[in-house]
Amino acid sequence: MTVIYLDELFLLNFVVDYLLLLAAGRLCGEVLRRGWLALGAAVGAGYAAAAFLPGMGFLLHPLCKLAAAVLALLAGYGRSRHLLRVGLVFFAVSAAFGGGIFALQLLGGQGLTLRSGILYSAMDLRLILLSAAGCYVLITLVLQRTARHTAARRELAPVLLTLEGRRVALTALVDTGNTLTDPATGRPVMVAEGEKVARLFPAGQAPSGEELRRPVDALERLGRQGWQGRCRLLPYRAVGVECGMLLALRLDGAKVGTEDYGRLLLALSPTPLTDGGGYSALIGT
Repeated sequence: MTVIYLDELFLLNFVVDYLLLLAAGRLCGEVLRRGWLALGAAVGAGYAAAAFLPGMGFLLHPLCKLAAAVLALLAGYGRSRHLLRVGLVFFAVSAAFGGGIFALQLLGGQGLTLRSGILYSAMDLRLILLSAAGCYVLITLVLQRTARHTAARRELAPVLLTLEGRRVALTALVDTGNTLTDPATGRPVMVAEGEKVARLFPAGQAPSGEELRRPVDALERLGRQGWQGRCRLLPYRAVGVECGMLLALRLDGAKVGTEDYGRLLLALSPTPLTDGGGYSALIGT
């Protein structure tokens, strides 16, 4: 008779689910919010532990497993504009991981096992944590080489923005999936992290991240400071956002790589565009 300790079962599945969510997000280039990823992992681990409680065998039904995976995914990436893509990658990574565990079982490995589709280990708790840390390092090294946007692939480009003699240098991701355009001219709109372009404003006038979350208030305040001809509200649509608004700023000049975009419209994002810090602006092609 095999004895299953629920605390070890919960911890192991929490760590593995967290790594799977993390891997899916990094492969898709998502902004990684660690707290939400931990919540998603806790949902998956809680399901795994509950499935082994007396009278809870119905949780092992495939539909219950699918529902638990979807809930974990929604907890981790429910605010993402690319939830469907992240979900497909998450299930693909999970399937690959499950296949690897099955292969280890066929080879006679006794460390990790899948019981009714739920990961369990009879290893000492300290070994589980050390193994999880090793997996995290391995995933990080692999994803840095395979999934990170690189300048060598011509996806990242240096950017120089100018406004009334003030300049800001950034790194931008040239994103073919970014279709945000200027309604007046039809030209691409650059989206940049608001705090990274604060030096385009005179001292004390740059909108804060909290103010950018209320773009109407930010526009009114800047209007009173003489920015009526420079600033405007830019509507956008995304997954989960039917009609959002960003504060936008008309620049004097914008150079992306070797291409001069001239008087580009710059939309200010109140949140970071990437967790890894590889770029702080986006522009379509």
